[in-house]
Amino acid sequence: MNATTPPTAILDGLIRMGLAIGPVTGIPLTGGVSSDIWRIDLPTGPIVVKRALEKLRVAADWRAPVGRNRYEARWMRRAAAAAPGCVPALLGQDEASGALAMQYLPPENHHLWKSALRDGHADPAFAAAVATTLARIHASTAADPTVAADFPTDAIFYDIRLEPYLAATARAPPDRAAALNALIATTQTTKRALVHGDVSPKNILIDPNGPIFLDAECAWWGDPAFDLAFCLNHLLLKCLWTPSATQGFLACFAAMTTHYLQGVTWEPPAAIEARVAHLLPGLLLARVDGKSPAEYITTDIARAHVRRAARTLLEHPVDRLPQVAAAWNEELIT
Repeated sequence: MNATTPPTAILDGLIRMGLAIGPVTGIPLTGGVSSDIWRIDLPTGPIVVKRALEKLRVAADWRAPVGRNRYEARWMRRAAAAAPGCVPALLGQDEASGALAMQYLPPENHHLWKSALRDGHADPAFAAAVATTLARIHASTAADPTVAADFPTDAIFYDIRLEPYLAATARAPPDRAAALNALIATTQTTKRALVHGDVSPKNILIDPNGPIFLDAECAWWGDPAFDLAFCLNHLLLKCLWTPSATQGFLACFAAMTTHYLQGVTWEPPAAIEARVAHLLPGLLLARVDGKSPAEYITTDIARAHVRRAARTLLEHPVDRLPQVAAAWNEELIT
């Protein structure tokens, strides 16, 4: 793609951040539904700039406050302190435009974990590294509850996570509404640590030194169970995308579970495991009946697998994550 002139808001933000003093060019990057993301070519080299959108690029009417990049920048600083190297270097953040600038990581040697999973490359060691890093961030911030004051983002988290995933799913179909609304209430009232909010394989780069986390627009002081459940949910759903790698994905699920729980220091591991196990079926159902359906779940048979497994687990909750994985595997082989 040829370089072109970025939007005015991004250019103005770059100038206010002191990163550009005149006209620059760039290339729009694909993959995001919630932000304009550009590779900007400066004389010193390329950087990435993103700017939050008010209306997300999905079929449903899904809106979120545009000031969320402010909290993404704050999450990046906290995460980098807890686990150095786990995020791109933060170069600036402009309040007026909502633009955030960060280090550009060349795609030729920073592959998306989602792409690897799509191709059937299920690596339990990498899943374990994701879990260990995530637990380090949660543990570091849980140990410092003053962090909460920097993340007054309950409304943002509801608008961009709880409403489109759990509340929307509770409305259609309504047969598990009570269970889904109970999950919302528990998640909203559990305040333990700094949450990324979108720990998805599409937001994790594979680096030789470990995982690199992107897109913390949903950053929130709340329940770390949401982060683990959100990522484990993707590992289960990938079984429908690349069925030949199902056992590998389940091995990644197990590795992530084990290594994350080993890093839990702020509460009994069994307590957070139970909350994750309860959240998972709600998040599974959300990816077929919520506002952000998984783009690779395209057949009625696949959607039926998700609905049957999720509704059964919502009606009969389990407290252990291996039980969730076993129920999912049993649904896939029946």
